[in-house]
Amino acid sequence: MTTSSPPAGDKTGQPAARQQASASPAPEAAAPAAPQTAAPAVAQRPFQQQQGLGAKAQPAQPAGPADAGQADASRAQPQVAQPQVTGPQPAAGKTNPPALRPQEQEARPIPVRPMQEPAPAAAAKPAAQPPAKAVARPVAKPAAKPVAKPVAPTPARAVATTPARAVPAQPVRPPVGIAQPRRRHWLMLGSFLALVVLPTLIWAAYLWLRASDQYVSTVGFTVRNEQAAPSIELLGGLSPLAGGGGAADTDVLYEYIRSQDMVERIDAELDLHARFSRAWPHDFVFAFNPENHIEDLTDYWQRQVKVLYDSSTQLITLKVSAFTPEDAQAIAAAVFQASSDKINEISTVARNDATRLARAELDKARAELTETRQAMTAFRMRSQIVDPEADLAGQMGVLSGLQAQLAEALVAHDLLLDNAQPTDHRVVQAQQKIEALRRLIEAERSKFGAEGQGPAGESYAQLMAEYEKLAVDREFAEGAYRSARIAYETALAETQRQARYLAAHIEPKVAQSATEPNRPWLLAMVAGLLLAGWSILVLIYYSVRDRR
Repeated sequence: MTTSSPPAGDKTGQPAARQQASASPAPEAAAPAAPQTAAPAVAQRPFQQQQGLGAKAQPAQPAGPADAGQADASRAQPQVAQPQVTGPQPAAGKTNPPALRPQEQEARPIPVRPMQEPAPAAAAKPAAQPPAKAVARPVAKPAAKPVAKPVAPTPARAVATTPARAVPAQPVRPPVGIAQPRRRHWLMLGSFLALVVLPTLIWAAYLWLRASDQYVSTVGFTVRNEQAAPSIELLGGLSPLAGGGGAADTDVLYEYIRSQDMVERIDAELDLHARFSRAWPHDFVFAFNPENHIEDLTDYWQRQVKVLYDSSTQLITLKVSAFTPEDAQAIAAAVFQASSDKINEISTVARNDATRLARAELDKARAELTETRQAMTAFRMRSQIVDPEADLAGQMGVLSGLQAQLAEALVAHDLLLDNAQPTDHRVVQAQQKIEALRRLIEAERSKFGAEGQGPAGESYAQLMAEYEKLAVDREFAEGAYRSARIAYETALAETQRQARYLAAHIEPKVAQSATEPNRPWLLAMVAGLLLAGWSILVLIYYSVRDRR
């Protein structure tokens, strides 16, 4: 579809038809319109194509007064507002059509001209009637390059339409100016400088200008056991659990190194007050004040002596810091020696605890044996018989000899009676000898009887009974003593195999360079803390300010 450009010199922006109607005289306005032809070259408007208008060629009608009035009425109707499109602009000196005007120029509503419906077939004039002569009108030349204009669709039957609403002009807001800092902004900046920047600069100056260098000496050790782990434990991975008291000893040693007892011992040996206060008062932050008490020295000790304990491997590592490398190495060696002594003391106490019961049994058996031996000694002193059994055996030998002599005397007496008279002096001597032997035998036998008297006035039966009782007690006491002695020796050997000692895997060395204090880390930490504190204060301030 092609559109024609408005004629030159158009300043009102109205359609060409309205301009011609207003500019031409009255007789010319009453002239009949040009006849319409059914030539296919006639362009159709988009809304005509949508409504189905103009599809068929209309018969030519003669121009008359009624037609002229109808044409004027059609010109007086408002036109449809055309949307603004982008495209080539008209030539210089020509005004834009209403559809191409800027938005700010459309202050007035643009009238819309409805499209006339085609005349019905009955009202149409016969085709044989010759068409009326049309008044020649100046026709505007089309533009060099026609531009297609999108037209809003209209309803099917638009007899009369209301004028479109006027689009209000959008006010152009002035650009926002640059925000100017206020009093609270300057206060925030000042607080940031006073609470964050200034303390950070002061701390940095102290670290690099006044803080003294410190040297670190490292020593590492662990608690070992002399008893070797069984092979089944090594294969099963149970060796860490077989020690029993190894972990407990390491925990005790860890707490002992950090305790006041260790500080007092090392201070008495190396004078920690003098060694830790070498940089005082130049470095009053990292050095120790020599006028402080032992409690302050203990706190400073825990800061200078860092104890690292790995519970899985039971390894203890000490990092001792001092103002000279020799002091650091001496303190580390002293701590290791004191820890070794403490482990030996713990082992001694454990050994004494393990052998206490066996030792008590041994002492009891020894006391019983001593008592029985003392009773045996008293019996021997009272009876004057060292060994009653041996003495009784001797007495039995005497009695046996007397009985043998008596038997010989009886035999000799019987032989004399066969050859001599009973009154023979040889027979009388033989009888006297027999009587003497019998009296001796009776006397010896009386010693073993209840009525006989021993060396101390007791009978041999009583002496033997008492002796046998003492001998049995002595045997039991000796047996108990031997058993207790064996048990004690076994317990002592077991504790010796389980004895613990301190084994060092890192020997204390003299440091070659200073590694503390860690100035960049300390500066970053203090700056971060100050920034975090300042941020919290700012958040609190704004929270309170927003609630008001």
